[in-house]
Amino acid sequence: MNKWKMREIVVMSVLSVVFAVVYLAFLPVGKLLVGFFGPIGYDLIFGIWFIVSIIAAYIIRKPGAAFLSETIAAIIEVMLGNAVGPMLIVSGMIQGLGAEAVFAATRYRLYNVWVLMGAGMGSALFSFVWGYFISGYAALATSYVAAMFIARMISGAVIAGLLGKALSDALAKTGVLYNFALGKEHRRNKHGAA
Repeated sequence: MNKWKMREIVVMSVLSVVFAVVYLAFLPVGKLLVGFFGPIGYDLIFGIWFIVSIIAAYIIRKPGAAFLSETIAAIIEVMLGNAVGPMLIVSGMIQGLGAEAVFAATRYRLYNVWVLMGAGMGSALFSFVWGYFISGYAALATSYVAAMFIARMISGAVIAGLLGKALSDALAKTGVLYNFALGKEHRRNKHGAA
């Protein structure tokens, strides 16, 4: 049951490439927000950098989908020229692990809105702890760091969790995910409501 099919690998890879480009496109947005609000500016939209892990896991529903999609996206982003370099791959892996931990806690059986929001928050938590040590957050006021953490958790829940679910559901409604777990769920719900 947990064996990956070729189409799942292809879709996960395509999603990772697409979102690597999206991630790069949002860097200037983050820098603009930092210019206005300081370091917390990135935290306001940090959820965008977790979204592929939520989408891939929600569509495919296999162990490893969140971790692998986020890791591949980070690798592609580095290849496309992200200035952070190879350390970004480690960050992508950590973000993917945060989402993966939440899906694993449900034994990969629940993919409702709360679990998807929780997975976004898992990515936020893991990435924040990592960022705390590599980005020098300790030099900032404790209250400011707490505000950054809260902003990132909300961003993870709303942007990664809710937006990721909405994008995936919209894609499923087109029929292109017919042979995937999410597509099958949409068909069951559609026929059950009829």
